[in-house]
Amino acid sequence: MTNALQGRRVLVIEDESLVAMLLETILEDMGCAVVGPESNIDDGLVAATTEASLDAALLDVNVAGREVFPVADALRARGVPFVFSTGYGEAGLPEHWRGNPTIQKPFTEGAIRDALMKAMNISLA
Repeated sequence: MTNALQGRRVLVIEDESLVAMLLETILEDMGCAVVGPESNIDDGLVAATTEASLDAALLDVNVAGREVFPVADALRARGVPFVFSTGYGEAGLPEHWRGNPTIQKPFTEGAIRDALMKAMNISLA
């Protein structure tokens, strides 16, 4: 297991409480500091624009019936890398969002680690 993610601050936007708890556990096991999780777009947008020193974010695409793309736009404007999380995989994203690291639900710890490292441009070696 790599220590490359140790101490990284990762914002989590996820409306399903069990999935959010799982993500918190996985991220904490990797040594990350979890910001959130936020369970709606409005709170996610506040966190994305006001939280200091975010290293990355995990964004559920459909959050309580709303798409997470305004949060992704805010993070992109700040230069914060992010990973989309969706049951549909990258194919379920609008065309202009494809190419961003994406994990498909259900996911594994390895998939989350690899996607975060790719988003943050950390070598997987």
